[in-house]
Parts: sequence; structure tokens; C-alpha cells
Amino acid sequence: MIQEFQTLNGFKYDWIIRTRVDGYWNAPLGPENFIPGHYLVPPGSTYGGLNDRLGIGDLKTSTVALSRLSLVPQLDAAGFHQLNSETAFKAQLTTQGVPFVTKRLPFCIVTDRRYEFPPKRFGVPVAALSSRGPLSGAKCRPCNPVCEGSCGGNVMKSLFKGWRWTPWGHGTLKLCDARGGWGRGWEQIFDRVAGKELATGRKMVSGLKEKQCLDDFNEMKRRAFKWDSPPVEEICRLGLGQKN
Repeated sequence: MIQEFQTLNGFKYDWIIRTRVDGYWNAPLGPENFIPGHYLVPPGSTYGGLNDRLGIGDLKTSTVALSRLSLVPQLDAAGFHQLNSETAFKAQLTTQGVPFVTKRLPFCIVTDRRYEFPPKRFGVPVAALSSRGPLSGAKCRPCNPVCEGSCGGNVMKSLFKGWRWTPWGHGTLKLCDARGGWGRGWEQIFDRVAGKELATGRKMVSGLKEKQCLDDFNEMKRRAFKWDSPPVEEICRLGLGQKN
């Protein structure tokens, strides 16, 4: 899609950022994260490979990094088998000679999945949105933290080190008890932590009516270069919590 858009419009991208729609950013993405000839990824959440929740690269390095499926035969021929997403991602870059660099980045992945607490050796820690410091793509949610300071340090030390979790030293990480749902009052927690602009956006979405939802999605569809999704009626019905 990137190549097609460049061809149709007669230009080439200098930089490409691969990100996710469930990412929460609490600070800007600074220019120091754009390194020519290198592909930048966050530290932590590596699962034996590289964190694939965000990537920044020039056109050449991004072409390799974004070829997730087309490079599978080459990985197989190089002897890589039974890889998870993170180890496959690292193998893509190393087999194609693309140097990579890790930098802490101020975002996390908002999740409503439920996880054991406290997490055991192979468990998943869920950070509070109010945690200080760059979370570099760790799982997070709006919560009243139940574990921080020395408690948080003890939990993180008990986890499997081979998966290399987000940097947590100096009391920067606060943990949620994610065994249940987000819980009553999460809206107020989010608004307080996220600030006025994002709080306004949350309130707008929470008060969204079906007609406005359909109108907004149809406008995005009209403006998009390519659009491939379920019917907008289904998206709005599910997003607004409507029954069949």
C-alpha cells in the first residue's frame, strides 16, 4: 500500500512510523528517535526477540521491517522455524542486514484483558497509566495502583528475565491488579491522568450516538486511500455496545 501510494503520487516517504491504534502516548515522539539507516524499536516486552509494538525507520529499513509475511520463506530457508511475532521480527532485520536500535518511548498499550496478579514467572505485568517514565509499549490501563515502589520492584524481579520487560527501576512503574475489569471510576482516573484534551475526547466518544458514529466512519472512509474493514454499521454497533 505504501509503494502504491508513492507511485500514484510521485514521491517517496522519508520516514515511516508503524504504530497501533490501542497505544496511549503521554509525551511527544521526539526527533532523536529518527535515525537514518537504523530501525528503532522500544526496549522491553521482547519475548526473546524485539518489541514489535512500535517501529520507526527510513524507507529502506521500513521496507524490510514491514515485510512480515513476504519474508517468511527466507526465514524458513535460513533455518528459523516456530517463531513468535517478536523473534520473527528480529530475524527479519538480522537476516536482511538491517541494524536496529532501542530507545525508551513514552507510550503503552491499553488493554482490557485480564491477567493474574501478582504475575508469576511467565505472567504479564499491567502498568497503571499514572506510572512515571516511558513505558515503551508495556500493557497498561487506568487504575488505582495496588503495587509500586519496592513492591513493584519485587514483582518485576520475579518475572522471567528472558522476556525483558519494560525498564522499571527508580520507582517509575506502578502496577494494576488486572484480574478483573477496569472497575468503577476508571473514567475519572483516565481524565485525571491523561489531561484535558484526551479527557474531552473520551467524553465525546462515550456520548456518541449511532448516527454520528456512522457519519464519522463514512467520512474517514471517504478520505482514506484504501479502506478494508467490516461494514461501518457493524463497527458502530459493536463499539457502542448495541445488541443484535
